[in-house]
Amino acid sequence: MGKRRLALCAGVLAVTAFGPAACAAYAADGGDVSVVPAAPAPGADIALRVTGCDAREAVAQSPALVSDARLTPDDGDGLAGDGRVRSTLTAGTYTVTVACDGAEHKGTVEVVRKQAPAAGAEPSAHPSPVAPVNAGGGGAARVFADGRERHGPGAAQTVVALALAGTAALTVHRAARRQARRGRGTG
Repeated sequence: MGKRRLALCAGVLAVTAFGPAACAAYAADGGDVSVVPAAPAPGADIALRVTGCDAREAVAQSPALVSDARLTPDDGDGLAGDGRVRSTLTAGTYTVTVACDGAEHKGTVEVVRKQAPAAGAEPSAHPSPVAPVNAGGGGAARVFADGRERHGPGAAQTVVALALAGTAALTVHRAARRQARRGRGTG
């Protein structure tokens, strides 16, 4: 009886605590258009999705977005794409409209006030763009894009070099001993 009561209370507590928050974090839904995260700050990247649209492509428009967002087929039965919230927006609710197959699908995005970072804190988002262009070099730009310069060999190269140096030293030592033995025997 005690285990059942504990399990029931834990389940009710989890649904009560995490249910509304999980739904709000997943999508702000004002219709067929959903926005993730539901409450972005100005300048944040968002994912847009529209359901009930049979077109191969659509465009999402909103005064909250930097530019129109191109939506293409996703894994489900809708269209999806990415957008960026204008960095100059004030907090509020903005309409997102997607024109698809002659029909208009609507949703909303609630922009929240950006919180000031703590003193001395680094910004968590990189300025756009964050990745180098894949142009020539066989993709070498990605290797060097993280900004860390690599000086000298790594641990694996050091171990191999030490093993080779040890083998060479052992070979020279054995050759010298063999020559010394031959020199004593002929003398």
